[in-house]
Amino acid sequence: MATFLFPCTIFGPVTSRRLGKSLGVNLLPVDCKVCNYNCVYCECGWTDYSGKVSLELPDREDIYRELEERLAELNSRGDAPDVITFAGNGEPTLNPHFPGIIDDTILLRDKYFPNTGVAVLSNATTCGDPEIREALLKVDFNILKLDSALEATIKLHNRPLKNVKPKRLIEDLAAYNGKVIIQTLFVRGIVDGEEIDNTTPKELIAWLEALEKIGPSEVMIYTILRDTPPGGNLVKVPVEELEAIALMVEDMGINTQVSG
Repeated sequence: MATFLFPCTIFGPVTSRRLGKSLGVNLLPVDCKVCNYNCVYCECGWTDYSGKVSLELPDREDIYRELEERLAELNSRGDAPDVITFAGNGEPTLNPHFPGIIDDTILLRDKYFPNTGVAVLSNATTCGDPEIREALLKVDFNILKLDSALEATIKLHNRPLKNVKPKRLIEDLAAYNGKVIIQTLFVRGIVDGEEIDNTTPKELIAWLEALEKIGPSEVMIYTILRDTPPGGNLVKVPVEELEAIALMVEDMGINTQVSG
């Protein structure tokens, strides 16, 4: 069962820990999660998805219309969002119209709120696709996930529905030539009898080496906030530990943001 789902295509503005006042765009169904990851901490719950996009997804025309209506409404009352954020109920780049929707959003942003940023929160599994890469390079905040640089941890922590090789993923992220923000969620606990902890020295050494290869413009470090899927016992990593990890990143010359 899901713990939290966005019930509409356009939602907010809401207050984001990392981005400020955010107008959300959900490119996925409103009643279920669609993702190729099954992260043990996901606020949307477990992924009930075969890997084929057969569910009804919002189409480009409807998203354009709904987004313009909402932006026009906000504009009429002078309520500018800090950012328009693609997030929602799973992985936004799985919507087959994603590249065109990004183009539409930039046009609408320029029309109504030219000082507002456009952000994408993605698990990075599609970031090597040329069309997805081209779209992500157009946005202001290209925020891609890397919870671990170790294959065994990715399998345990993110539970991908396809084989994810860290070396290839890191190469794909490095191909953005710095126009990428890496987001990493640190968490500890037990899920289905298995220990979860991506804060160990071994984990951090591999993760820091990956960041050095990727060369991101920024790293966002955070931990769990809302309820997590049933069947696990996960705990937040204390903010003091997150800040200590952030110092390691900053010592590499990379801007770092911590959300406890």
